[in-house]
Amino acid sequence: MIRIFVLFAALAPLAGVARAQNFPEKPPKPPLGLAKVHWPEDNPYSKDKAELGWLLYFDNRLSGDQTVSCASCHSPKKAFTDGQAVSIGIKGQKGARSAPTVINRAYSTLQFWDGRAESLEEQAKGPIANPLEMTLEKEANQAHEASMAALRAVPGYVKRFKKVFETDKFTIDDVAKAIATFERTVLSGNAPFDRYQAGDKKAMTAAQARGMDVFYNKAACDSCHIGFNFTDGSYANIGIGMDKKDPDLGRFLITGRDEERGAFKTPTLREIEHTGPYMHDGRFKTLEEVVEHYDRGGIKNEWLDQRMKPLKLSKTDKQDLVAFLKALSGEGWQNIKPPTKQQLP
Repeated sequence: MIRIFVLFAALAPLAGVARAQNFPEKPPKPPLGLAKVHWPEDNPYSKDKAELGWLLYFDNRLSGDQTVSCASCHSPKKAFTDGQAVSIGIKGQKGARSAPTVINRAYSTLQFWDGRAESLEEQAKGPIANPLEMTLEKEANQAHEASMAALRAVPGYVKRFKKVFETDKFTIDDVAKAIATFERTVLSGNAPFDRYQAGDKKAMTAAQARGMDVFYNKAACDSCHIGFNFTDGSYANIGIGMDKKDPDLGRFLITGRDEERGAFKTPTLREIEHTGPYMHDGRFKTLEEVVEHYDRGGIKNEWLDQRMKPLKLSKTDKQDLVAFLKALSGEGWQNIKPPTKQQLP
């Protein structure tokens, strides 16, 4: 009888308690090949904040009809994208652009394909106020307040926000800080490329090694896809969408600068194998199609980036280049799982 009581006592703390995502006490160390993550002074890392952001990221209650969450368009099952040419939001409405991956967004400053958000915090607030994505309201402030009202009605969230932000009157900015904190933990590194660069010459296949030469030399892909995250963070017109009667003008819509007509952000190539379809309009289903686009020199138009020129790669070059791109698939983000219903407040 005593043994049974002792066993029950040992298990009692776990009964009815769902374990949350395991976030470390200190900022997580990035995988091999990645730089240290910069944590904003006004939004430093904390375990509790990361966990709160993780819960919010997957919670449909942030949307107006409680059917859509951040993860609806940026799912861990799809390498933090949705696998769609264009994203589908509230009431089944289709957006105009493909959902970029959240992976390694910690290393990017301006967010979205057109860079309209200056930080991850600002990006997190955008979809909540977008009628095509997560809200039934017409005005951003009304959309944000509707989401706050929904969260304030949940005692578990009130308790968590009180612990993290030391206030009973949490705001949309607090929500954004929590979500951004979680998103900065979504990383991919220690790919075959990283291990190869670190000295393990067996980490990449012969085709991938040849493809690396094509990437850096024959095709000069690193003129845009540079550095450890394989992007310079700039915007370029590579012709995508400019073959339409009424093209999406991308960055130009934000800056008004004529030279940025049809320019879109250069995405990271980390996990590119898993984040298709490709381009801001999701027109290419495969990496082979992407390579063919660049080999042709893009789609001609008045504002085409000067670096876009026919590459004249051989069939083997193209195959090897695709093989190399797959060597940029790493690890880290796969450990992130959605909360269960029991884990959500």
